[in-house]
Amino acid sequence: MEAAEATQPVRTLEAMPSLLPLYGRAGLGAVPGSGLLGRLPLVPGGPRADALPVERLAIDGVVPDRDAVARYSRVCGFAVRDALPATYPHVLSFPLQMELMTSSAFPFPLLGLVHLDDEITVRRPVEAGAPLDLEVWATDLRPHRKGTAFSLLVEARAGGELVWSERGTILQRGAGDGAAGEEPGPAPLDAAVPASAEWRLGGDLGRRYAAVSGDRNPIHLHALTARAFGFSRPIAHGMWSLARCLAQLGSRAPDSFTLTAAFRKPVLLPGRVRFAAGPGADGATLFALRGAAPVDPPVHLVGELSPPG
Repeated sequence: MEAAEATQPVRTLEAMPSLLPLYGRAGLGAVPGSGLLGRLPLVPGGPRADALPVERLAIDGVVPDRDAVARYSRVCGFAVRDALPATYPHVLSFPLQMELMTSSAFPFPLLGLVHLDDEITVRRPVEAGAPLDLEVWATDLRPHRKGTAFSLLVEARAGGELVWSERGTILQRGAGDGAAGEEPGPAPLDAAVPASAEWRLGGDLGRRYAAVSGDRNPIHLHALTARAFGFSRPIAHGMWSLARCLAQLGSRAPDSFTLTAAFRKPVLLPGRVRFAAGPGADGATLFALRGAAPVDPPVHLVGELSPPG
């Protein structure tokens, strides 16, 4: 943790925020003239376009519901086990993330933000029924070639011990900075590595994942709502794609590891994708999710599973 981040004030919530009103707030924040004055950067007292919320949000003693974990596991392809899937704390903390990004201090409308990449570090397996203390904050606002980027961080502790953390890169699309450096990411898998699995994805996958994750971004749900954001069909959640790849890796994932992924091109639903994996440097496993086209298939996701740094 950087020193500046460690000094941020922490607001501890008594209960997990309800997602329904947060989506209502997100929708209003995306509509100019909606009357939600705190969301408009040009209104005195509104959020600054060049600053992220200073406050960190926290909640203690969150116990994952075993039935909810089992439903999530089935949608993402994980075997149902005593330990949480490594991507599940992201879902558990999702209402906190929403609370932060729909606050009056947040500089961007939530709808339209793009998840560019994600890094998850698992320090040890977490029992499915163990209470977790969660913290979420935003940091590192920076120029990007396609707009403005920032990092969204999540930490999970069990009994005071840091057991899981996540850093996602989020993009607000807009006037980019051509001088901005490339975002770091996983090493790409050689395109010659053949696919080891192919998945047919139904048109309802976005709705099924939304039901187990709480992420009901309209680009994932129906063709009509996806078209409003420039997509011809609904697209799969990036975090579903990452979870499904991790589930496919199965026993290649040790008890502690770092998982990094860059989300390249959206997966249109319904559709077909192919999974491939191969060895990387220093004991890492590289993997990719590609389209099923026989020639020059699009690359949807590239990732790396490696020992924690």
